[in-house]
Amino acid sequence: MRVLRLFFNFYLDASIHVAFSVVALYFITVGLLDGSTNWSLVGFLFCSTIVCYNFIKYGVEAKKYIIVRSSYQKAIQFFSFLAFFATLFFFFKLDTKLWSAIVVFAFLSALYAVPFLPKAKNLRSLDGTKIYLVALVWTGCTLILEVLDSELGFTLNILVLSFQRFLLVIVLILPFDIRDLDHDSKELKTIPQRLGIVKTKMFGYILLILFFSLTFFKDGFTTLEVTYRCLASFLLGAGIFMTKKEQPKYFASFWIEAIPMVLLLILKLIIPVV
Repeated sequence: MRVLRLFFNFYLDASIHVAFSVVALYFITVGLLDGSTNWSLVGFLFCSTIVCYNFIKYGVEAKKYIIVRSSYQKAIQFFSFLAFFATLFFFFKLDTKLWSAIVVFAFLSALYAVPFLPKAKNLRSLDGTKIYLVALVWTGCTLILEVLDSELGFTLNILVLSFQRFLLVIVLILPFDIRDLDHDSKELKTIPQRLGIVKTKMFGYILLILFFSLTFFKDGFTTLEVTYRCLASFLLGAGIFMTKKEQPKYFASFWIEAIPMVLLLILKLIIPVV
């Protein structure tokens, strides 16, 4: 059991779980747009997520962004270096039409952690921008890259889907911000810091209503989309409802983070039905 717990903790701490969540959202995009899977893009998203999240979690606090002390963090660092080289491998296998967008999202991710303004430690430390920046990058990586890759064009339906994805990611982040309410720096001014827990949950419910309602603003919508978004809204709403400041150890880091994977499973299950 001790060995299994060690591997499970490494799975979470090394950002493998969040990488699967990002890939799951990409597969959801492919399913909703009736596209085809680009496995090089899947590999890129998976490996780059590991690199990005581990750098934010460990590199920022490390000496010169690279020197860590504990052997456990060194193991994660070594794993991250392997993921970095894999990221480069998959990046150069992608069509060059995706490169510019990837550079933009990578730049935003870097600004999230690396200081660039005289009066701000990094972009994350600017008042209340953290959650929206993360949602923007996740939306870009899991949806916009697929739109560019498939050359679908930015139609009304794509714009609606993009906004829905943006809202979905914000709702996913809220349980983490509630969990970290007593630990986050006051300068971050997260939504729970501004509104409190009860109003933050209400804010999440409002976003879910908007998320679901936007389905009917598309230029035509299917039973699949309505069914999927109804189930997705219910699942996300349940996650917010069960969120507390004092959470079980793995509530947010595993169960909330797993919601995109559950949504992908739901989508795969209802496709043959509708």
